[in-house]
Amino acid sequence: MIQSMTGFGKHVVQLPNKKITVELKSLNSKNLDLNARMPPAYREKELELRKIIATDLVRGKIDFNLYIELTGEETGAQVNEVAIRKYMQQLRTIADGDELRLLEMALRMPDAMKTEREDIDPEEYKGIREALRVALTETNDFRSAEGKVLETDFSERLQNLQALLKEITAMDPERLGNVRERLEKAVADIQAEVDANRFEQELIYYLEKYDITEEKVRLQNHLDYFSSTLGSTDSNGKKLAFITQEIGREINTIGSKANYAPMQQLVVQMKDELEKIKEQMLNVL
Repeated sequence: MIQSMTGFGKHVVQLPNKKITVELKSLNSKNLDLNARMPPAYREKELELRKIIATDLVRGKIDFNLYIELTGEETGAQVNEVAIRKYMQQLRTIADGDELRLLEMALRMPDAMKTEREDIDPEEYKGIREALRVALTETNDFRSAEGKVLETDFSERLQNLQALLKEITAMDPERLGNVRERLEKAVADIQAEVDANRFEQELIYYLEKYDITEEKVRLQNHLDYFSSTLGSTDSNGKKLAFITQEIGREINTIGSKANYAPMQQLVVQMKDELEKIKEQMLNVL
């Protein structure tokens, strides 16, 4: 079953003093393009989290957001008492004022507050991993749901291509008869005597150049291969895209050899169906 590269997942974990929120958004891309946003204090875990996401989502333009919200009394910021006292001492030498006024001025100075960096608590990181795991599951569920929609559309397009190929196959004898008739009429209009055997040989050679038997067989094989790949257990958008290119190649060859307006009209319809498949194929994982 195919998967789309479009997906979204979000999960929140509540710890005693913190709320952890993980968000994942995925869009289509040829390769893995992962953008991570998280508080600076958690950057040491970025590579590990990236690896988890890459292993699970494989491909796509992915935005990973980690939000940490303090919900308790815990804070990493503290008053830098030493720096504030020095600021107040310097301010006294250049301006008069009471202690409260000097303190207010000192608190506005650089480094008046200091933030102590602490190691990430194991329980907290466990909560981040849990939130990420659930968000990944939601994202993959979203991708699978979108994939079912794409699969339905592809199946309808394949059925249309199969039906058009049958029309082309049924029309082929008529097309060759029309080509033969036009050639015979052209020779008759010349009003020249020709060797019947020689003319027949040249006619056969000419008709062989416009024979599309091999193209029809290959096109049918490619359509069958696309259908079987579409129903496989894994999602392989790159493989399906390659098969789509081969289908297009056979359709183009049939169109160039047709030399018959009704068949060329069918070829145009096939190209239209294939173009719609290619547009949707960009979003397949």
